[in-house]
Amino acid sequence: MNPFQKNESKETLFSPVSTEEVPPRPPSLPKKPPPKICGSNYPLSIAFIVVNEFCERFSYYGMKAVLTLYFLYFLHWNADTSTSVYHAFSSLCYFTPILGATIADSWLGRFKTIVYLSLVYVLGHVIKSLGALPILGGQMVHTVLSLIGLSLIALGTGGIKPCVAAFGGDQFEEKHAEERSRYFSVFYLAINAGSLISTFITPMLRGDVQCFGEDCYALAFGVPGLLMVIALVVFLMGSKIYRKPPPEGNIATQVVKCIRFAISNRFKNRSGDLPKQQHWLDWAAEKYPKQLIMDVKALTRILFLYIPLPMFWALLDQQGSRWTLQATRMNGNLGSFVLQPDQMQVLNPFLVLIFIPLFDLVIYRLISKCGIKFSSLRKMAVGMILACLAFAVAAVVEIKINEMAPPQPGPQEIFLQVLNLADDEVKVTVLGDENNSLLVESIKSFQKMPRYSKLHLKTKSQDFHFNLKYHNLSVYTKHSVEERNWYSLIIRESGKSISSMMVKDAENKPQTSHKAGTTAVRFVNTLHKEVNISLGADISLSVGEDYGVSAYRTVQRGEYPAMRCQTKDKDFSLNLGLLDFGAAYLFVIANRTNQGPQAWKMEDIPANKMSVAWQLPQYALVTAGEVMFSVTGLEFSYSQAPSSMKSVLQAAWLLTVAVGNIIVLVVAQFGGLVQWAEFILFSCLLLVVCLIFSIMGYYYVPLKPEDIQGPADKQIPHTQGNMINLETKKTRL
Repeated sequence: MNPFQKNESKETLFSPVSTEEVPPRPPSLPKKPPPKICGSNYPLSIAFIVVNEFCERFSYYGMKAVLTLYFLYFLHWNADTSTSVYHAFSSLCYFTPILGATIADSWLGRFKTIVYLSLVYVLGHVIKSLGALPILGGQMVHTVLSLIGLSLIALGTGGIKPCVAAFGGDQFEEKHAEERSRYFSVFYLAINAGSLISTFITPMLRGDVQCFGEDCYALAFGVPGLLMVIALVVFLMGSKIYRKPPPEGNIATQVVKCIRFAISNRFKNRSGDLPKQQHWLDWAAEKYPKQLIMDVKALTRILFLYIPLPMFWALLDQQGSRWTLQATRMNGNLGSFVLQPDQMQVLNPFLVLIFIPLFDLVIYRLISKCGIKFSSLRKMAVGMILACLAFAVAAVVEIKINEMAPPQPGPQEIFLQVLNLADDEVKVTVLGDENNSLLVESIKSFQKMPRYSKLHLKTKSQDFHFNLKYHNLSVYTKHSVEERNWYSLIIRESGKSISSMMVKDAENKPQTSHKAGTTAVRFVNTLHKEVNISLGADISLSVGEDYGVSAYRTVQRGEYPAMRCQTKDKDFSLNLGLLDFGAAYLFVIANRTNQGPQAWKMEDIPANKMSVAWQLPQYALVTAGEVMFSVTGLEFSYSQAPSSMKSVLQAAWLLTVAVGNIIVLVVAQFGGLVQWAEFILFSCLLLVVCLIFSIMGYYYVPLKPEDIQGPADKQIPHTQGNMINLETKKTRL
């Protein structure tokens, strides 16, 4: 089927919310027609609704784009916890639309539901932004505020999700059905435009702006919050010209009651005295009308096909979690543009806008001309296979990243590098049977060591004895070390002799400890005066005199040709050169020439060598899978369900997304797998699910439109019922 055809998939998005007969309404005085846009048949009120949707989608996806890195680098959670909370939030956002639809249809109506829950939405953004201020309390305060804010945001965005699009449909008269169909196209573009722009902009607000010397998460959350305020204000501006239909009742409640009554009645009559029913739902005929039972039968046939679907969403929604974490270990330099790790998510909405017409106008037509029957269920199965391939590619990329990463010390091992800051070469010998041959050659003055050396320990911690030969002197020194750590042995002049000190580097390894899109630097000051170094507008540090060693500081990737430095009696600048993604550098401030103090540069951790562009194939595959699975899936579902069941079907579709996110949460929290193995696991699980879905689809007999349309469909006029969601993950229409 063609998702762009003007068929029943859009004509039936708004459906009756009750199967009961509609009573005749008393005649009323003719109402004044609502104002139109430039003399057309489009009501002016939809302009406020479309702008509201654009701002709300900007708000939601902009906040969500930086959420994983906020957990990882601001709240200092590990990768598994960050992934779990991210998907718990996503799952909650797809459970709450059921609550919003129930409130709107049974109690407040759509207009009041949108207004009240938008206020909750704004409050959530405010609390979330306050939780991202470093000066406001400690980590516990930040965590509590963040979780409260995210809960309110989930309630707000999920609650208004089923109402906004349907409320826009309410603004049209029945005779303007064609204009209403075009409105939904514009509404859909507003969704994607908000997602596309915000996913690109908010990572820039996070990474390119510094707040309190760190990434500005408060601004990255605050701007989406401001957009939500604008969304609410714009929506209220059109209040006087909206058509506001009263609550009509919720069909989902009737469906649940009908199924519950059929099951309970079946078990009450197990004696066999009554004749057997042709279908288990026929046991509800005592209480519920025949047409409702027929519609629920058609609904359950589709819900059975929905059982395997959550696994697809489990893979698709990891773009904002696991794939973003993968991008933090890659190089975002694309030549003329430097891409932040969380900006890679912009590829999804961008590719969706390309792939939908490409598949619809080119690929599907070519397949049809080849004589291949490419049914909707086959398209969905192919979409699952493409998602499997995407995660297989992600696993290969992860393995390559691990191969390029520096090795990690194991049990009873340490990594050691020697920095000779004396004026002549030094021969270093590690005393002991196992390690005495590791450092064979003498180390020249200010020689750059190619790599760390691995030393073996006899216990978890022990003392190492070193023999330092300098000129005709032989100096013995002892230093304590602990397993699984990195150390730097710094040799320095001490009068006519030398001495050494051991600096622990453990807290700065491995690469994943660096913030996204940043690099780490530390300094050793050989001068006899304390040096204050300015690394940026809000980043500065002090390095003590006489071989003082600073802690690591993270700075943005880029060129640093002239860093301003200051001592008590003079100012000077240091050329740090290019500081690349993921690297950690050691700079020794020394005055070895008559040109003044200079920085001697060493690379503790090599920069990320694998370009983030290698993620493009996996994004292309999973987005192609989304277009084939999601767009086709909803269209197929609508074509197979009675019009009275459309809103219930939307609710079930959203629940599969929620369950998919719960699957990721469980695997991330309890799987305990290395990342590439986890990607392979998800790929294999979806492949198995795809096989099961294909078997289910093989035995599924599609219904024809004349079989679906019952008497109630013919008698009840077409009204605007409740649509749970026009966009499921931006594009699922």
